[in-house]
Amino acid sequence: EVQLVESGGGMVQPGGSLRLSCLASGFIVRWYAMSWVRQVPGKGPEWVSSINPSDGSGGSTDYADSVKGRFAISRDNAKNTLYLQMNSLKPEDTALYYCARGPRFNYDFLGQGTQVTVSS
Repeated sequence: EVQLVESGGGMVQPGGSLRLSCLASGFIVRWYAMSWVRQVPGKGPEWVSSINPSDGSGGSTDYADSVKGRFAISRDNAKNTLYLQMNSLKPEDTALYYCARGPRFNYDFLGQGTQVTVSS
């Protein structure tokens, strides 16, 4: 059974940092493209970042323009875990963040989400 369990969300002041984790089970993370998606109540989901399957070099990454230079997606193959390091957080980053299996806009499984709130 495929499961994705996110953690690491919370409340942080503008300019702060958080690291989200997504523990995967039921499949091997490095064999799949993986993504982070976020959603604000009343709005559609917003793609944040993706990482391609590991090809020995770690897998190429891609980011939404709104987070480029501030967020970093990575993967720990030994722990079968996906991460999203979020720096220089802004109030507009406030959202429910989901881990997803699949490349941008083509997910087949999502986790339950972890809330990130950026507020002073």
